[in-house]
Amino acid sequence: MKSEIKKILALALVFALAGSLFAKTRKIHVAHTITNVPYDFLDEKGKADGFEIAVLRAVDELLPQYKFVFHGVSDEELLIGTESGKYQVGTKGAWFTEERAKKFIIPAQPLAASVIGIAFRAENKDQITDLESFARYSGKLIPISPQSAQYSVIQEYNEKHQDNQIKLVPSDVFDIADSYLWVLEGRYDAYFVLKLSFEKNVVNEKGPYHQFADKLAYVPYKGIPTWPLFNKKEAQLAADYDKAVQTLQENGTISELSQKYFGEDVFTFVTD
Repeated sequence: MKSEIKKILALALVFALAGSLFAKTRKIHVAHTITNVPYDFLDEKGKADGFEIAVLRAVDELLPQYKFVFHGVSDEELLIGTESGKYQVGTKGAWFTEERAKKFIIPAQPLAASVIGIAFRAENKDQITDLESFARYSGKLIPISPQSAQYSVIQEYNEKHQDNQIKLVPSDVFDIADSYLWVLEGRYDAYFVLKLSFEKNVVNEKGPYHQFADKLAYVPYKGIPTWPLFNKKEAQLAADYDKAVQTLQENGTISELSQKYFGEDVFTFVTD
C-alpha cells in the first residue's frame, strides 16, 4: 500500500513540475507583413518566412521562457494590433521614427537593415561614385515625400554636409511612378531608392524597367536599421530580445541569415 502511495505521489510531483514548466513558457504573438520580400512574407505553403522571421525564430530558440507564434497580417492590422496588445511584437522592416517611438518600445538591437542609395544615368558613373560626389555633380534629386523616411535621411545628410548640399524638394505624393524615366530624360539626376527595389525593378530580367538596365547605375549610401515594434507593456520581452540578438550577432548567425536572404551582409552598410 505504501509503495502505491509513493508511486501516486511521485506521479503527482512529475505532473506538477511539468505544469510548472509549461506555465513558465509564455506564448508571444508576433505580427508580420506578408509580401515584404525578403524581410517578412508567406511562402508558397502559407508559412511565415523572410530574414526578420528567421532571426526572430533564432531569438525564440535562445529564450525557452517564450514560444513565438507568427501571424501574417496587413500593415495596418500589424500597427493597430501591436499597439493595442493583441500582438506583443510586430515586424515589418520598420525604420525608426519619433512617432513610432511614442507608440511602441523600440529595442536597442535592430532586427535587419535596408540598404538605400541613388539610381542615376550610367553615363555619369565616372562623376558619381557616392552621395557626396552626386551632391557636387548637381544634387538634383527626384522630389521625396516629407512623410517618407527617405526624406529624413537626406535631411540628415544635408545637416552633416553644409557645404555640399543635395537639393531636397518635397513631393506631394509618396511614390513617383516615373522616377526612373525622369532620371533617364534628364529632368533629375538621381532617384533615392532602396537597393532591393532597384534590383527588383531594374536589374531583374522580369523587372518593369529592365530594358533600361544598361542605362542606369546604382551606388549605395548606407544601411538603415529596421526594428521590431514591441507593445508598450513588453519591456522585459524587449530586453530579453536584445540579449538574444546580441548573441546571434556574436556567433555569426545573423550574418549567415543575411547572406541567405539578401546575398550579402546588409549590416556592413550600417554606419553610426
